[in-house]
Amino acid sequence: MPKKRSGGGTSPTQQAAKFLGVSVLAGAVMAGIALPAAGALGLAAKGSVQSFDDLPANLKSPQLSQRTTILDSGGGQIATVYSRDRTVVDLKSVSPYMQKAIVAIEDSRYYEHGAVDLKGVLRALNKNAQSGGVSEGASTLTQQLVKNYFVEEAGNDPTKVAQATQQTLGRKIRELKYAIQLEENLGKKKILENYLNITFFGQQAYGVEAASQRYFSKHAKELTLPESALLAGIVQSPSGYDPLNNPEQAKKRRNVVLTRMAQVHDISRAEADKAKKTPLGLHVSRPKNGCITAVKGAGFFCDYVREVFLDDKAFGKTRADRAKVWNRGGLTIRTTLDPKAQESAQASIKDHVNKSDSVATAATIVEPGTGKILAMGQSRPYGFRKNETQINLSVNQGMGGGAGYQPGSTFKPIVAAAALEGGKPPTQSYSSPYEMEYPSPVSVCDGKKWVNSDSTKLTNENESERGPYGMKEATAKSVNTYYVQLISDIGICPVIDMAGKMGVHRADGNKITQAPSIALGTQEMSPLTMASAYATFASRGTYCTPIAIEAITQKIGESKKSLPVPKTKCSRAMSEKTADTVNTLLKGVVEDGTGTQAGLGDRPSAGKTGTTDFRYAAWFVGYTPNMAGAVWVGDPAHKRRMVDISIGGQWHAKVFGGEVPGPIWRDMMSGALAGKPAPDFHTINIPDPKRKGDKNKGPGRGRGDGGNGDDDPLGGLLGGFTNGGFTNGGNGNGGNGNGGPGGGTTVGTNAGTTNPNPDPTFSFPDGFFQGQDGGGNGNAQGNGNGGQTG
Repeated sequence: MPKKRSGGGTSPTQQAAKFLGVSVLAGAVMAGIALPAAGALGLAAKGSVQSFDDLPANLKSPQLSQRTTILDSGGGQIATVYSRDRTVVDLKSVSPYMQKAIVAIEDSRYYEHGAVDLKGVLRALNKNAQSGGVSEGASTLTQQLVKNYFVEEAGNDPTKVAQATQQTLGRKIRELKYAIQLEENLGKKKILENYLNITFFGQQAYGVEAASQRYFSKHAKELTLPESALLAGIVQSPSGYDPLNNPEQAKKRRNVVLTRMAQVHDISRAEADKAKKTPLGLHVSRPKNGCITAVKGAGFFCDYVREVFLDDKAFGKTRADRAKVWNRGGLTIRTTLDPKAQESAQASIKDHVNKSDSVATAATIVEPGTGKILAMGQSRPYGFRKNETQINLSVNQGMGGGAGYQPGSTFKPIVAAAALEGGKPPTQSYSSPYEMEYPSPVSVCDGKKWVNSDSTKLTNENESERGPYGMKEATAKSVNTYYVQLISDIGICPVIDMAGKMGVHRADGNKITQAPSIALGTQEMSPLTMASAYATFASRGTYCTPIAIEAITQKIGESKKSLPVPKTKCSRAMSEKTADTVNTLLKGVVEDGTGTQAGLGDRPSAGKTGTTDFRYAAWFVGYTPNMAGAVWVGDPAHKRRMVDISIGGQWHAKVFGGEVPGPIWRDMMSGALAGKPAPDFHTINIPDPKRKGDKNKGPGRGRGDGGNGDDDPLGGLLGGFTNGGFTNGGNGNGGNGNGGPGGGTTVGTNAGTTNPNPDPTFSFPDGFFQGQDGGGNGNAQGNGNGGQTG
C-alpha cells in the first residue's frame, strides 16, 4: 500500500514520481517529439487537474506593480505610493555579480537546460525519496518566474495568492507548460531580467532595484559581490534570511551563495573567501510609502488624489477595476497642487492653531474659472499617532472626509445670489428686528409649504442689531433676521437650486433640508465645497467642479502611455450682474464689516465670516479674482464649544469667524498670492436704502462722517451738521483726524448725497456733547458714529 498523508492524498514521493513523468513529457515536447497529452498518461488527478493540452497556449506576462509618484503642479514630488515597492530595470542596470549570484543559488544549470532541468528533477527525486519528504525542489528559474507571475496577478487577494502557491500537481503542470512557452518566446536573458524584477526580497522590496535601495541605499548596478550574494540568498526565505531581523542567518546564507558561485566557477575561491570575511555592510533606507510621507503637509491632498482616482470612471468601469490599476502603480500623477500656496496654507495653520489644541482647522484654496485645487491642509497632521488623523477635514465624507460642519453665515451669500438672480434688488430692505419668529408659511421645492408649527424664534448676534436694514449693511453685519426674511420672501427652492448650481451639497451626501434656517448655514458642508462655491463669485458667476489631477502617465514595460484624466466641468450658475453684486456686498464685509481682520491690505478681496450656534464652528470663506479659499475652525467631533478656549496659544472668551479663521485666511492667501497680479473686482453701485423717518435727510445709516472734532464740542456740532446731516447727507468720507462721533440728525453709513437740502429744522443732534470726549473713534478718516435717526 502506498503511503498516505494524514489528510488523504498521495505521499510526497508519489507526487515527485508524477512530477517526473510530467518533466519527461516536457523534455519530449521541447525536443519536438509528438506524445499523447498528460491526461492520456494518467497524469491528471481525478479531474482536479487540467490535462496538458487543455491549458491555454499563451501566458500573458502581468504588468508588474510599481511605485506611483505624485507630483505637484510644478513637477516637485509630493509622495510615492505603492502596493508593492518595485522599480523595474533592464538587465544591463543590474550588477553582473547579482546576475551570477541569483543564477548560481537558484538554478546553476540555467543556461544549459530548457524550461525543465531533468537532471535537477532526478537529483531532487532521489533526495526526496531518501528523506521520505520534500527536502529539495526541482523548479527551474523559468518555472519560478511563472509561479511569481501567478502570485503577482493575485495581487492582495489572499485566496488567489494561496491558489497560486499551493503545492499541487495541477500547479506544477501549469508552470511546466507556461515555462516552455517563456523559454521559446523570451529567451534566457529576458527571463532572468523578468525574474530579478518580480522576485520578493523581503522588507516590502519587490525586485532587485527596490531591494538594493532598501538594504544598501544604492542602485542595483552598483552592487558588490558580497552585497549581491546577500540579496540572492534572501530569495529562498525572505523572513528567515532577513538581514535586519536575522543578521547571523543572513550572513550564513550569503556565504552559502558565495561558496556556490565558486563551485560553478563564477568567481574564484579566493574571491569567495575574501567576500565571506566582510561584514554585511547594510545601509538601510526605510520604506517611504504612502501619503504619510508627503511633503509640505500635503498628506491629505495626496489621499484625496487617491480617492479621486478610485471614484472616477475615467480610470476603470468599476471601483475594483480602478483599484487594480492603482495597486499595480507605475503611475506618474501630476496634480494641481501649487507648492507656494500649499506651503503658505500650512505655515498659516501652524502659526494660528496647534495640533494639540482641543479644536482643529482645515483650509483649502481653489482657482476660480478652472476648479484647480491649489492647497489643502489642516492642523492635525496625517498619521496614526496622538493628535494625528487620517480623516481629511477639508473634503466630503465620501472622499475620505468627515460628516462636515455647519458653515454658519458663510451660506448667506448663496441666499443673496438666489434672491438677486430672481429679480430682488440689492437695495431690498426688511425690518430685521433683533428677535423674531421664523416667518411662516414658506414655499419649498415640492410645491408644499414649510410651517413654523413650534413658533421657533431666532435672534441676531447682538441686541444692537435692529433694522430696518438693506442687503449691503445686513451682509456686512451678518444680520440673521434679515436673511431669514429674505429667504422666506423668495422661497426656499430658489436657494436650493442656486446651491446646486454652485456645487454646494451636504458633506455626508444627504439632501439639504428645506427650511428657512438653511439661510443661517445649518447644513453641514466641507471647506472644499465652500471654497469652490465662492470661486463662482470670483469668476463672475461660472462654477467649475474641483479637480486635483492634471495628467497621468503609466509605465508599461519599457514604454509609457498617457491616461485620460477627468476635466473640470464649468457652467454658469448666475449672471455676471448677480456675481458682481455679490462681490460688491462681500467686499464690504472685509472692508467695513465682520471680516476686517481678514483683509489683504492693498489687494482687493471679498469674503464672509460664519459662526454657528453655540460656537461649535467658525469660518471665513473669501476670495480674490484669482484665488478662493475657505478656512474652518472647530471640533471635528462637534463636542467642544469655542468659548473660554485657547487656540494657538491665544485665549478667546468667544470665537468669531472674523477673529480666528479670518487671520488664518489672510496669512494663507497673502503668501499664496505673493508676486501674482492683483486685479480688482467688477462692482456695482448699491445705494443705501432710505430709512423710515429720513424724509429729506441724508439716506442710510452711515458711520457718521464726524468732521474734525478734536476735543472741541463745536467740532462735534459742525462736523455733524456738515458731514453727518444737513450739508452732505452723510457722504461717508469724514474729516481727517479725530472726528466727533455724534454729528448729524440722521445716521449715514456711506450714505449718498440724495437731497442735500433738508427742511431747515434746527435741533441739537444726538451725541452733540460727545465731541468733548475726544471725538470718538473717527481717528483715521473721521469715522464718527453719527447721530441715530432723528
